[in-house]
Amino acid sequence: MHVPDGFFNAAVSVSAGVVAAAGVAVCLRGARRELDDRTAPMAGLVAAFIFAVQMLNFPVAAGTSGHLLGGALAAILVGPYTAVLCVAVVLLVQAFFFADGGLTALGVNITLMGLVAVLVGWGVFRLITRSVRSRGAVVAAAFVAALVSVPASALAFTLLFWAGGTAPIEIGTVAAAMGGVHLLIGVGEGLITAVTVSTVLAIRPDLVYGARELVAPLVLRGADGDVTVTPGSPSSSASPAPVAARRPGWFLPAGVAVAALLAGLVSFYASSSPDGLERVAEDKGFIGQAADHALGEQPLADYGDVGGIPVGVAGLIGVGVTLAVGGGVFYAVRRRGDDADGADGTGRGDSGEKVSA
Repeated sequence: MHVPDGFFNAAVSVSAGVVAAAGVAVCLRGARRELDDRTAPMAGLVAAFIFAVQMLNFPVAAGTSGHLLGGALAAILVGPYTAVLCVAVVLLVQAFFFADGGLTALGVNITLMGLVAVLVGWGVFRLITRSVRSRGAVVAAAFVAALVSVPASALAFTLLFWAGGTAPIEIGTVAAAMGGVHLLIGVGEGLITAVTVSTVLAIRPDLVYGARELVAPLVLRGADGDVTVTPGSPSSSASPAPVAARRPGWFLPAGVAVAALLAGLVSFYASSSPDGLERVAEDKGFIGQAADHALGEQPLADYGDVGGIPVGVAGLIGVGVTLAVGGGVFYAVRRRGDDADGADGTGRGDSGEKVSA
């Protein structure tokens, strides 16, 4: 659902840009409560994974495809503030390197796919898991949250286009079309999100932000009398004994390898049908308002098609750039050293607490 240049007038484009900039600024500050030396690499991986999976358009109806938005997935894995930053990094890389999503529409895209998708997805997820806490509940909530976030973003687009689109529309008709096709896309989003969250839960549950309440603390008393409290593994009767939280270790290169495989190989088999927004724009007669991308002649534009670069090679470049940009942002934003132990004001950090005995 990447909005191109030309769909919105200057007033809406600028207003959305201000909202997006303010939202990103708030999230840069809020992400310090979610990121530390252990989780910052995970956030970079999530951004690269979202970039890779967004290349994999899947068919949802005759002549229409969809792709992952990733807002709900990122929020569940690394937290809502960091999730907005993940999506923003992906959109920036796509817009400036691959001419995917307009430059003047960048604020609109960050607002829709970052702020709206994350806010709705995380809100639904927390609503479901507030009263039921188990691995099954987390996975089910991830599916529902991701599903709902997609039509919510599509309807937000409709409202913005009604307010400041460059073509007249019948809002009821367009809202029904956008909501209907993106509900189908949402099912695919929900399945991808649920499978991804379930997989990470099975391998490294301590790296799933949305499941942190399922992680039992491990209390260690040192010979000097100090007590160290660190998160552990899921607390259930069938779970193994708690283990100390640790850095991503092998999980990070393995995740990068999966993202590279998706972008470098599976992307060749992605659907070539127009996505939901493009299909609705064609059917409702406002596709002609789309303007040429300012960077549309560079070799990587349209994922290598302009420069004759194989889509898999372009995808690998995109994964690498996203990982580098995202990793740099999250590493810079993370809380450091003793800040990690008192980030929430209670002396208890996400990566552990050291209490004098």
